[in-house]
Amino acid sequence: MSLHPSDSACHPTGDKPANIIVLGIGNLLWADEGFGVRCIEALQQRYEFAPHVDLIDGGTQGLYLIQFVQAADALLIFDAIDYGLAPGELKLVRDDEVPRFMGAKKMSLHQTGFQEVLSLAQLTGKFPEKMLLIGCQPEELEDYGGSLRPVVKAAMATALDLGINELTRWGAEPRTRKVPLSQRESVTVDELALAAYETQRPAAEAACREGDERFFPQDAT
Repeated sequence: MSLHPSDSACHPTGDKPANIIVLGIGNLLWADEGFGVRCIEALQQRYEFAPHVDLIDGGTQGLYLIQFVQAADALLIFDAIDYGLAPGELKLVRDDEVPRFMGAKKMSLHQTGFQEVLSLAQLTGKFPEKMLLIGCQPEELEDYGGSLRPVVKAAMATALDLGINELTRWGAEPRTRKVPLSQRESVTVDELALAAYETQRPAAEAACREGDERFFPQDAT
């Protein structure tokens, strides 16, 4: 696995951020689209952080994420983005390059919404002083009810290490979690947690061709 830093990879110096937001973007129901949210899920399961650090499952909320961007002095983003690289390859983009880069590349369906979030935050004058995007090249997006492909799932380990290293520099004080999370504390509901999501999926020959019946509305009658 190779890393592709952006041209402006110098981290700015200065005081440690007072408010750190760690944001995962994507849709768990569409295979590698879930990369960003799965990273947030894994971070929360494995680590505890200082009180000024918030881990957010951004899903596909688009403009609803504006409040988190505006509140952040430092923003770490995990996402699956199409860089035209080999599946599973990671790319790091920093600071002012993040909104420009995200607007210049074709991502998934939630891309436009988050680009607008960043642009709007800039217009309001409330924008993170430090920002890092850790993006992963997806292999498969058109698989409703599918999970991360093995190469993308394997890339999470490096992505998480990169994220923890950056968060440590920012003063997030990551430490290995000693007490497991309760279900109510998790950023993903129990049914969508990675292990349950992968083990409960019907076999291909039994699955609905138009989606995953686990997430269809059920008739109450």
